[in-house]
Amino acid sequence: MSRALLIARREFFSYFRSPLAATVIAAALLIDGIYFYWKGLSERTLSAVALAEFIFISGGTAFLAGLVLAMRLIAEERQTRSITLINTSPVRDSEIVAGKFASAMLMVALKTTLTIYMPLLLFVNGKVSVGHIVVGYVGVLLYGAAGTAIGFFGSALARSQVVAIIVGLAISGALVMMWMVAKATDPPVNTFLSGLALHHDNYQPFMVGRLELGPVVYYLTVTWFFLLASTKVLEARRWR
Repeated sequence: MSRALLIARREFFSYFRSPLAATVIAAALLIDGIYFYWKGLSERTLSAVALAEFIFISGGTAFLAGLVLAMRLIAEERQTRSITLINTSPVRDSEIVAGKFASAMLMVALKTTLTIYMPLLLFVNGKVSVGHIVVGYVGVLLYGAAGTAIGFFGSALARSQVVAIIVGLAISGALVMMWMVAKATDPPVNTFLSGLALHHDNYQPFMVGRLELGPVVYYLTVTWFFLLASTKVLEARRWR
């Protein structure tokens, strides 16, 4: 575990040595701010509705930020041919995955933390529940973790960062669109497909400040599955 922490520290500080993280976080914050002002402040909607809209867009930007930040974690190692050093080092693949994933998630958490002033602005002319804010941020981080894990899997599969982001977007798009496929099917298949949808039914409870076990388990399972898949890909490539 100490080796995973060392990897996480190395990767986390490497984000500050390149413009990628700053660009991604700045773009995400800009989108969050514009959407929040449009839907939450300018239209004078109810505070709870405005907060739900903010959690909606903040979760989306956190997901995409994780997807983009994770695309470089393994693919960049292959492009720079430093992957050989990783494969020959006395570090387990699970530790590599854990460390690199933790570094990307720290950046997603940083982006999420920088948005805290937005829901707090609702207290100026309105009233919202602190619990609603806390549950909403839990959902944002869980959704961001799922996006980061999917992006990591794409990076583990691909040989370039461009291909990695394409693979990540393809997987994410398929999972997000499950709710539309569910609408075109009959019970009980539609219920099953709807439960697999990455957003829709699984994310809506967080938007309204309702903490439910099912969505929490779902996002943790998605994150665990793609991190496990990434580990198996690295193990297969090491033996090859």
